[in-house]
Amino acid sequence: MTRQAAIDHILAYFDDGHYEADLARRIAIPTESQNPERGDAMHAYLDDEMRGTLEAMGYTCTLIENPHEHGWPLLAAERHEGNDLPTVFTYGHGDVIRGQDASWNDGLSPWTLSKDGERWYGRGTADNKGQHSINLAALNAVIQTRGRLGFNSRVMIETGEEIGSPGLRELCIEHKDKFAADVLIASDGPRVRPDRPSLVMGTRGAMNFDLIVDCRKGGHHSGNWGGLLANPGVILANAIASIIGKDGHVTVAGIKPEHVPDDVRDALRDVVVDSGTTEPVVDPDWGEHGLTPTERVFAWNTFEVLAMETGNPQRPVNAVPPKAKAHCQIRFVVGRDPETFLPALREHLDAHGFDMVEIVRSETGFFPATRLSPSHPWAQWAAQSMATTAGGAPDVVPNAGGSLPNDIFTDDLGMPTLWVPHSYGACSQHAPNEHLLAPLAREGLAIMTGLFWDLGEDGTPL
Repeated sequence: MTRQAAIDHILAYFDDGHYEADLARRIAIPTESQNPERGDAMHAYLDDEMRGTLEAMGYTCTLIENPHEHGWPLLAAERHEGNDLPTVFTYGHGDVIRGQDASWNDGLSPWTLSKDGERWYGRGTADNKGQHSINLAALNAVIQTRGRLGFNSRVMIETGEEIGSPGLRELCIEHKDKFAADVLIASDGPRVRPDRPSLVMGTRGAMNFDLIVDCRKGGHHSGNWGGLLANPGVILANAIASIIGKDGHVTVAGIKPEHVPDDVRDALRDVVVDSGTTEPVVDPDWGEHGLTPTERVFAWNTFEVLAMETGNPQRPVNAVPPKAKAHCQIRFVVGRDPETFLPALREHLDAHGFDMVEIVRSETGFFPATRLSPSHPWAQWAAQSMATTAGGAPDVVPNAGGSLPNDIFTDDLGMPTLWVPHSYGACSQHAPNEHLLAPLAREGLAIMTGLFWDLGEDGTPL
């Protein structure tokens, strides 16, 4: 049997409706990790749906309970074919964010797979059930075609990624024998542009925190006290304006990289950020001066205000508010210690007369940054395999703009990481009307089948 036979097998799996049926069954399980009442759904997804799929492929499965106070379980699966063969680790997360049922378009439900042309709607279609379903099906296509993988395979499906993967690091260290491998090949996040595959080797980090101005207890009539009492909303707005300008340029040197490495700049030279739709449209003049839009999202640090509140926005009253708070985030790349970010902000705010602004780091929502050089042998091997299947070179991105617990795999498990996303930028992940594009799923099935087929051949960069 041949590589093309395996790809033909997987394309028939898609065209005959089997991928749709598998995905619909998985979308129907409401694995909302932000909802503490979804324990039964988490176990059903892992112990019934995933275990059944993987055991039918010849994997041995182990359900691992998570002892973390806020943790959810994970499933470890292994197919061992030989001590002298390379071992490949594949990751996916079965949890999703809250369904937000009432906010979806008429006729759509987060827990029912619905099709409208090329768009397949449902919570988890893009993030991440649709993506790890592609990879598991590709592994199975190789097994069915060749009779074996030709390498050892270890799979993890966790259920806490959307809440920061609490307990995952400790479980990986404790059960390293179940997850150690030569390379990670997995899928999450969007392609850089929908009409061209992407190969991503790391992730930007994320640090969340609050900026708070607390002036007094209770509000006071704006007619009687306006002009006499300091307004915390105004103070906070000016403090933020001192950190980031009206064009998105961050002014605090201590939270930015010193430069863009040459190999990163070279890899990004041909990469164009394109959601494939009219919305959102990249604002070309927003962000760090002197960088291309692609470099700003994949090679630089950004400061974002995610939410801001003073007074009661839903029911404003004529009163000077007592307090203002902004929930902020720094997205960052490899190159600067993130533990220096908040001290740098503290120094900056004090120097600009904003010593009354309190900085409170969030207990959750932190991810370290990771990056694999585009010249790494595994990156070059994967790019060639993808090009063979897709008929053209993929976008090679040293790290994604978003965040994953990728440092657990690179640092604690000690493996290079290759991510091949099957979604696109306008998929509405984390929002109502989340969807997967059918052509991307079909092409993703072919690309992953080609990758896993090539892993069983000679020439892998051990």
